[in-house]
Amino acid sequence: MNIIDIYNKYAIPERLQMHMLRVAAMCKLILDNLHSIQIDENLLIRIALLHDMGNIVKISDDDEEMKNPLFAQIRQKYIDKYGRDDHKINIAIGEEVGLTEEELSILDKKQLRKNKEIMESDNYILKICAYCDQRVSPTGVESLVGRLKELQNRHKNKPNASMYDPKTAAALLSYALEIEKQVMNFCNLKPYEINDESISIYIQELSSFHLKVKSK
Repeated sequence: MNIIDIYNKYAIPERLQMHMLRVAAMCKLILDNLHSIQIDENLLIRIALLHDMGNIVKISDDDEEMKNPLFAQIRQKYIDKYGRDDHKINIAIGEEVGLTEEELSILDKKQLRKNKEIMESDNYILKICAYCDQRVSPTGVESLVGRLKELQNRHKNKPNASMYDPKTAAALLSYALEIEKQVMNFCNLKPYEINDESISIYIQELSSFHLKVKSK
């Protein structure tokens, strides 16, 4: 099934679609510039294209989109079916769409709050996917420091959020910077060369990506 068809089936808002497409496009740019290691490209792209399907429940009542009654109804349907935990929804929809156990495991592990474990892992699919997600803001690709500082600012009034506590936020950023170094050790690009312009060629390509569901 085409990824846009999947997004439409699950009524994913356009800006959330674009976030996942940008993350996947950044992954593809890195994949095309890797050296010395082998990565299962299809596996990484599948995860990246589906990694935030549950984020629709995180959209605040004060958000501009909530002024649309139809969107409010869609969000409520998600909550009624899956609950309010966006991460659990990501996993549930991943299962519904047909991600493999390996893909679901990586999806589960790529959370920002697990950056220490990601840094210590030898799984470069996990590292690349987490790194790309942590550099893509709602509006586009940012530097790692800029993106996580922006996230820390948004989390300052959310006690349960990953970046709420300043000490925890500083630690997660330091782990993220080390993950960036690990990825860049095998990439022919510098971090600043990964930007909205350099990933743009991949977004259109990935918009027609066919998600091949593997048999279980």
